[in-house]
Amino acid sequence: MIDEATFRRVSDRALESLKQSLIAAEEEGGFEAEEKNGVLNVLFEDDSAKFVFTPNTPVRQVWISAQSTSFKLDWNDERHAFTLAKTGEDLMALTQRLLREHLQNDSISLS
Repeated sequence: MIDEATFRRVSDRALESLKQSLIAAEEEGGFEAEEKNGVLNVLFEDDSAKFVFTPNTPVRQVWISAQSTSFKLDWNDERHAFTLAKTGEDLMALTQRLLREHLQNDSISLS
C-alpha cells in the first residue's frame, strides 16, 4: 500500500485530470462536473442521476458511486493510475464507460 502523502498527491492529480476532461466534454455530454471539498460530482442535465468521485485515504482508494454501484479503484504502480481490479480499467476509461452507458451515447470521449 502506498503511503498517505503519496496517495494524496496521486489521487489529487488523478481527480484533477478527470475533472478537466469532464469539463471539456460537458457541452456535448449533457452533464456538468463540479468539485466541492475534494469530492468530484457529475450532475446530469435531466436529473436522472449523480456520479460521485471520492478519494478514500484510509484504504488508499478512489471510490466512484455511480449506477447504484460502488467502484473501488486501487493505485497501480506499473500503470501509474487508479484501476478497477475487476476490469483493469483506469479511472478515466471507467468514467468514460459509465458516462456512455448512462447517457446511451458512445460519442462521449474523455482524454
